[in-house]
Parts: sequence; structure tokens; C-alpha cells
Amino acid sequence: MGGEIRWFWVVFVVVLGCGVVEGEPQVPCYFIFGDSLVDNGNNNNIASLARANYLPYGIDFPNGPTGRFSNGKTTVDVIAELLGFDDYIPPYSSASGQDILRGVNYASAAAGIRDETGQQLGARISMNGQVNNYKNTVSQVVNLLGDEDQAANYLSQCIFSLGLGSLRVTNAGCCGVGRNNGQITCLPFQTPCQNRDEYLFWDAFHPGESANTIIGRRSYSAESATDAYPIDIRQLAQL
Repeated sequence: MGGEIRWFWVVFVVVLGCGVVEGEPQVPCYFIFGDSLVDNGNNNNIASLARANYLPYGIDFPNGPTGRFSNGKTTVDVIAELLGFDDYIPPYSSASGQDILRGVNYASAAAGIRDETGQQLGARISMNGQVNNYKNTVSQVVNLLGDEDQAANYLSQCIFSLGLGSLRVTNAGCCGVGRNNGQITCLPFQTPCQNRDEYLFWDAFHPGESANTIIGRRSYSAESATDAYPIDIRQLAQL
């Protein structure tokens, strides 16, 4: 069995300097942009076919289906844990008040760099739309912290990640429809495989929690130069 993986994953950070205090996150905030690889619920209440707020999605996630395109945690959930956050970064659709100070997830399934990407699936938040949502968040941060200088200093210590891409595979997914469960994503209340931790792919396009855990851990703490370049997230957080 074989396959081809096409993946675009970028993590970048601009840091003016921050100390790491035991018991606190290594960085004050984490902002996430992307598509269904990292979406955690922004498409739940829009007119889109690209939604995952139903079982068996989330079957291994503590809160059940949340809009994550996986059986459990996504890569950015794993990274948030490793960075020391006590909860996952909230989706833009529900983030409010002081919550935005620890970061926001703007990702939207079916989104792409081009505005027209994913239009066959209905509504989605394009990359331009996600950037505009971030601008709205910045305005809220200014109001919360008092002025633009304090907001700029605070945001300069954050980590920003972009997760976009697709997976094309010929080996079987744990849940899906068609040949090797690899042609359509999971249908509502479809019965997935029992040995989910043994599968690389959850459905036709998205990795399962086991794969996301490996990707997240090796993005945070690289085991080889091909895992993260030029440095890994742990090193970025210490700058």
C-alpha cells in the first residue's frame, strides 16, 4: 500500500522576549490559520458541506464532536498542550472576552489561499477572511490591554501557525465511503473502525489522532532536520 501526501505547514513567531514561568504557557498566545486539517469548529454554523460536528467525528475527543476533522485531537491541539496551555485554543466563532488573549483558531474547512477555493462545498472562511477576522481580534486586544503599543508588544510574543493542504492516499481510512474508505469523508453516525489508534488516516482526507499526535510532537520537538525547519516550536518559544 502506498500513497502521496501533500502538506503545507508553517509555524512562525516574532518574539521581543519572554520568560518561561513554570506552570504557565511557554508563550502567551497561539493563533491558528488554515483549513480542515486544523479547523476546530468554525464551520459548524455556516451553510457548508465541509462540517464535522457529528459522530463519528470526535469519537475519541473528550467533548465528542466539535467540528474537528478527526477522531480526536488535531495537530494544533497537541501543540497547544505541549506549549503548556490548560485548554485548547478556541475557534473564532465562539472566542470572546479575555479568552482571545491566549489565542484564536481562525481555520475553516475547505478554505484555501485563493478566495474561490472550496466554493463547491458552500460557505467557508477564505484565507483573506481569516486575516480579516484576525484584524478584528487585534482591535479587541487593543481594547482589552488599553492601547496599541501594549497590544503590539503582547502579540509580538505569540506563535502563529498556518496549516493548509490535502492528503491523497491509497491505503484505507478508518472511516469513510468508497474504495478503502478513501473517496468520501465520514457520514453522520457511520460506524468507524475499532482499532483507530492503528490507522494513519481517519477519513478520506484527514489524519487521525495518532498521526496528529506524532506530527504535533515532532513539530514541537524535532527529531530530525526534516521535522521542523529551521528550528522547532520549542526553540521558537524560548527565543
